[in-house]
Amino acid sequence: MSITKSAGVAKSVRVAKKAGALAVGLGMAGTLAACGSSSDGDGGSGDSGTVTLVSHDSWAASKDVVAAFEKQSGYKLKVLEDGDAGQAVNKAILTKDNPQGDVFFGVDNTLLSRALDNGLFQPYEAKGSDRVLPEYRADQDEHRVTPVDSGDICVNYDKAYFKQHGLTPPTSLDDLTEPEYKDLLVTENAGSSSPGLGFLLGTAARYGDGDGGWEGYWKKLKANGVKVVDSWEQAYNEEFSGSAGGKKAKGDRPLVVSYASSPPVEVVYADPQPDTAPTGVADGTCFRQVEYAGLLSNAKNPEGGKALLDFLIGKAFQEDMPLNMFVHPVREGAQVPEVFRKFGPQAKDPQTMDPAKIADHRDEWVKAWTSLVLK
Repeated sequence: MSITKSAGVAKSVRVAKKAGALAVGLGMAGTLAACGSSSDGDGGSGDSGTVTLVSHDSWAASKDVVAAFEKQSGYKLKVLEDGDAGQAVNKAILTKDNPQGDVFFGVDNTLLSRALDNGLFQPYEAKGSDRVLPEYRADQDEHRVTPVDSGDICVNYDKAYFKQHGLTPPTSLDDLTEPEYKDLLVTENAGSSSPGLGFLLGTAARYGDGDGGWEGYWKKLKANGVKVVDSWEQAYNEEFSGSAGGKKAKGDRPLVVSYASSPPVEVVYADPQPDTAPTGVADGTCFRQVEYAGLLSNAKNPEGGKALLDFLIGKAFQEDMPLNMFVHPVREGAQVPEVFRKFGPQAKDPQTMDPAKIADHRDEWVKAWTSLVLK
């Protein structure tokens, strides 16, 4: 959530920040790796001079922005990266009585109910919450989570392939079942990958439940040759023909489930930078994700955690995110760099779903999807 062509493709892993196992039964993740600022103190063991952020392994922030937070707050920031989002959430739940840190960042709307139902967070209304755009707010009665960023899971396409073959790229979910796109799409396992899960939820939001709904759609997609792999990295780097990693691996699928922010990655980190992105986004296939942070229950440094949450929705950090984590800010008036705005615009009308509905149906839908698509 790496590709290795250059910094460009390696950075794409940040775009796929949640491309790992999400199954409820995930065991303990591997040893936490410290990143970002460090100090002799351990935020997880009660050093009041250090505030510890636990995150999935795609956290990134500019050094000067972190330094400004440390100077203003008086706390040294320590970041513990704990694998993909599913692993990180599950481990945080398992260790909630003795948490590894003070704040958890990276739970999104597909997993939010799991975190809240398990008492992962304690209430805190971050300063600046009133500046968060209304569509991104959640849990407004208890304020257990703070919205931090948003991003769209969408089908990406390889522009060169479609030009060479005289085909028009798909623009909608319906298009993907048409004969001209047979054997062209690769997606991720909905039970082991966040973008795979998001894509499934997008089809459920679009077509509804039951055999005549998303299940009927997936039957058509399966008949049209959709390929399913375990992870985003495998799909994008190895199977997709349009990524730098994909070209190296000779991927032959010109359609891939990825992110609306994947095209700017291909531009920003290419050497030399192209005038146009080599990949595009099928705008009518998108599902919106929102990521949240929260003050962990039993945090050793709750005051530092509160200062950190204030920082995460502050203007400086919100404007720093697009070219570090390749996500969109949620703060009203936060500016997005031109290259990100040009090559990675948000979907005009993405599919969305209430987190409560996701909580009610996620596991049964994944089970039904697995039986239908993988067997």
